[in-house]
Amino acid sequence: MSALGIEMVDGDVRLEPLADLHIEPLRAACARDPDIWEIYPVSMLGEHFDRAMEEFHATSNWVRFAVIHNGTLVGMSCYIAPDERNHVVEIGGTYIEPSARGAAGVNTVVKRLMINRAFACGFTRIEFRVDTRNQRSQAAVLKLGAVHEGTLRRNRITWTGYVRDTCVFGLLREDWPEARG
Repeated sequence: MSALGIEMVDGDVRLEPLADLHIEPLRAACARDPDIWEIYPVSMLGEHFDRAMEEFHATSNWVRFAVIHNGTLVGMSCYIAPDERNHVVEIGGTYIEPSARGAAGVNTVVKRLMINRAFACGFTRIEFRVDTRNQRSQAAVLKLGAVHEGTLRRNRITWTGYVRDTCVFGLLREDWPEARG
């Protein structure tokens, strides 16, 4: 798991292991899109931010990264519950502020870096779990080549009390062009 947590860089995008120095810039980045938190499992907006960070720190099986674009923190992403025995890891807990989405391509670079690192570390399957309401994230995961393998019905209660359905996507090492080359 320690090899997963090493800094990654591609051009103007850098993933740094999340540290105390990232907390306040992350709080500011999260505040730049107050509407998105309605469809996230936890809120990192306003008074909810500190509690979310406490919960993240209490969860020992996540590898968290600050997402830096052009020298500015614009979000975060994580490896969730790496299972080295079964060679499976989930990528999630991702938030990218609006200025770095879409045309900026930051999320695509972040995911490519994380996928390549996971496969290089011996993982053979990567999972993505996305709220069915989050159409933008579903499209982004499909664009990476992941396959929608099913939907878990009413499997998570979000911070708002909403009982969500979760799309499960899988990406196998043999399906990833950069791992085959």
